[in-house]
Amino acid sequence: MSESILATVEQGVARLTFNRPTRLNAMDFDMGTRWRDLAHQVTDDPAVEAIILDAAGPAFCAGGDVIMMATSGATGDQVTETAHVIHDGIRTLAHSAKPIVAAVQGAVAGGGIGLMLTADYVVASEKASFVSKYANIGLTPDLGVSTLLPAAIGQRRALQLLLQDRAIDAATALEWGLVAEVVAPDALADRAAEIARFWMAGATAAFGQAARLVRVGAERDLAANLDDEARTIGAAFATDESKTRVAAFAASARSSARPTNEGTAR
Repeated sequence: MSESILATVEQGVARLTFNRPTRLNAMDFDMGTRWRDLAHQVTDDPAVEAIILDAAGPAFCAGGDVIMMATSGATGDQVTETAHVIHDGIRTLAHSAKPIVAAVQGAVAGGGIGLMLTADYVVASEKASFVSKYANIGLTPDLGVSTLLPAAIGQRRALQLLLQDRAIDAATALEWGLVAEVVAPDALADRAAEIARFWMAGATAAFGQAARLVRVGAERDLAANLDDEARTIGAAFATDESKTRVAAFAASARSSARPTNEGTAR
């Protein structure tokens, strides 16, 4: 049996690939556990500097595997327990100091939206589409949707998706701020990889900490955020990488500000 989520680490980039294409990459109980375990694995791995989240097949993720839940005799308590497991993985990735880009190639439904928004930067194919469908089957948002979706597009637009049987296309998702970029289908994988390489070519730790500060900051008061910012920038400033980059920036700024003798009278 193939793994429900494929995981590789190559040249500092961890790639997590949803791999249940025949079920539109919907999460069953086992996949939820693997998601949580891989989230801890890649965020704890010092060799990982950036993360790509993508999927096999025509869809990105249809959320939870409702068919499995309906036919397996699962109880409400089991669904709650599994939601907690998946939420652990979401929280671990979203609060990590490693930047994440999601490559979204097709349909994203229900909890798949929350999994997608675990990423700091979302690139979507022109063929991507986004829909809630929770209330249609008598369920309520999970997998971070009630928090991450309004944070991305605002409360009113989030409610439009959650309270209406409405799907939006990639162009609308870009306009709303649900995704950061829309590209041709055959350019999606390369663009996601390019973004990860951009982070790694720069101060990747600083990019990751910036993402973490924004994510965690949404959940705390201003005083706690200011304390975290002060600690984080001080720790960053003390690193060799930052010292080198700050020195180069200062030298460039001094050079740009230096007056020239051109045009002066002698």
